[in-house]
Amino acid sequence: MSPRSASVNEELRRRSRERLLQAALELVGERGYEATTLGDIADRAGSARGLVSYYFPGKRQLVQSAVHRLMHRTLEEALEREPRTDDGRERMARAIDAILGLAHDRPVLMRQHMAGLLQGEGFVQCPEQRRLSELLGQTIARYGSGNVPSDYPMLRALLMGAVYSALVPGVPMPIPVLRTELFERYGLDWELGIPPEARARAGTPDTDLSRFFATDDRSTPPPTAEDPADDRPTEPSDA
Repeated sequence: MSPRSASVNEELRRRSRERLLQAALELVGERGYEATTLGDIADRAGSARGLVSYYFPGKRQLVQSAVHRLMHRTLEEALEREPRTDDGRERMARAIDAILGLAHDRPVLMRQHMAGLLQGEGFVQCPEQRRLSELLGQTIARYGSGNVPSDYPMLRALLMGAVYSALVPGVPMPIPVLRTELFERYGLDWELGIPPEARARAGTPDTDLSRFFATDDRSTPPPTAEDPADDRPTEPSDA
């Protein structure tokens, strides 16, 4: 068998990573973090279990990267949906509604994400996290910030605080109340973005996450447990 080209190997690695991210989101959303093992994620992704550690140091890093993917793709969809606009206030409203919407629609995933951020390592520096930061930075710049390096961390902190407040077990704050506070903070009209009443009319949120992951290219076969192209390390534990 002739060796595969570097471009084919790169595509295989990309698709493998995408499947692992998608599987992590699906399983943690279904079962919770503690009940999901790395072995479960690898099995759902159709990957060799040892492949997980090729891409991620551990389960927490994998799950945090997966949730950052969910966040940045949800934010992208909100910012670019029709009618598309360059209006900074509308885009700020869409960003706020996108993040608060995740707290409403994906509470298990977002609660785990917030808990993970309080671990000693904090943010996992990964492509998904960097893309989320870029989008929020662009949003605050388009809104009209004269000091993005200062105003972006404040926006991030306010959004994180709102998500945390919406998800505190036993004493959650209503999302419309949190939205009101954020909209007042940024001088936004209630009708901008997607008001809660419009979200309620839209019905049940879409549970299919596959659109956020580029795993539908069937031009090359998926890697197998015997495939040496990925330089896989030894199999990690399922902790």
